[in-house]
Amino acid sequence: MLLDPDDPVLTHAHERLTSEPVIWLATTRPHAVPVWFGWTDPTVTVFSRPDTLKIDHLRRDPAVALHLDSAAGGGDIVLLEGRAELDGDPPAEDAFARKYADLLGGTSFADWRATFSTPVVVTVAKIVAWRAGEGGLEYRSVP
Repeated sequence: MLLDPDDPVLTHAHERLTSEPVIWLATTRPHAVPVWFGWTDPTVTVFSRPDTLKIDHLRRDPAVALHLDSAAGGGDIVLLEGRAELDGDPPAEDAFARKYADLLGGTSFADWRATFSTPVVVTVAKIVAWRAGEGGLEYRSVP
């Protein structure tokens, strides 16, 4: 586990990673796209159509950066770095399906997965989080 549950800044980062609907995935070409994601410390799971530019880039170089949209006027930031594995066994696929059930517009998760058939499992190696607190900026970098 990367995030210390006793650290309030990292607990806040975990809460955002669990609840936010979109994370930005950036490959090294550079190419950044918003994607739906699942967070299971220390992995991020994304599903993609197999014919996308991001998949082409990840086949060449699996290094990625991910970041949530900034919140609190730029005072609430969560950044991640890691390596992507394609076509692996995605952890917590059921949790992913539950997270996005309301956004599928009546489409079953199985039908959605037929289109977004390529799992991208990112093993996160580094997390940087900061937020504005009462005492000023609270910053953490793990590891």
